[in-house]
Amino acid sequence: MSGQLYLLPCPISEAPALDALPASTVETARRINHFLVEAARTARATLKAMGHPKPIADLDIVEIGHDPAPELISEWLQPVLDGADAAVLSESGCPGVADPGAQIAARAHELGIRVVPLTGPSSILLTLMASGLDGQRFRFSGYLPKHDAERRAAILAAEKASRASETQLFIETPYRNTALLDALLETLAPDTRLTVAIDVTGQNESIRTLTAAAWKAIPKAMRTLPKLPTVFAFLAKPGKTAPRYAPECAGGKRAHTAPSSKPAVLNNRPKQAYKTHRPEGSPVKTPKGGR
Repeated sequence: MSGQLYLLPCPISEAPALDALPASTVETARRINHFLVEAARTARATLKAMGHPKPIADLDIVEIGHDPAPELISEWLQPVLDGADAAVLSESGCPGVADPGAQIAARAHELGIRVVPLTGPSSILLTLMASGLDGQRFRFSGYLPKHDAERRAAILAAEKASRASETQLFIETPYRNTALLDALLETLAPDTRLTVAIDVTGQNESIRTLTAAAWKAIPKAMRTLPKLPTVFAFLAKPGKTAPRYAPECAGGKRAHTAPSSKPAVLNNRPKQAYKTHRPEGSPVKTPKGGR
């Protein structure tokens, strides 16, 4: 009888693993000895922070990289076919969601292996939850093109789609956060609502939704974004054929959004009283691009 393949989330900020993950997820991770990981160094630190009972050096940790080689996947899953449980672990967030893991899960299904997703943080879903945008219809499109003309065309196409009440979500490399915000403000309609979610679940967390016009009214120096993992989401004012309507358009009136003189980046994450039961060692550092 084959084992099971678990998709194991890990923290998306510098919060300790035992505070970021449910106890059931941590307990499952502690009893697994075979891991397929995006980056071995990050995985070892995460498993140590979870309090894995075995010496980390004794665990079977296979680095699959960001783009796993298809011809090796069956070999990696052989321990599972032989009866052992294994887990896929990305650098941060949920495996298979804007991170490696989908290819492993797909091959496991082909081999008749049960695939079990475990509960953990996703910056994409948490951003959608906090944004106030439409959570019934949404699309995550990963990264926008780097070149200006292609990026502008992609933003316009996404904004057109969002007029059917379909929230659009994107991510960006942290050092290009401000450049993407500027591009969005130059392209989006003034009444399109834009969410910027920085360092979700972290101590520098800021999740803020304003119209593009209100964002643009903030002095540019005060809306420079930090080089931290960030999710961007927007929703245009719905067209006449949209299946749903945005709350600001209820009753035919737009909600008033006054431009703010406050900095764009606000820490709205309550300070957490971290538990004292975490294992020895410093909190896991979050790699770039956590989802």
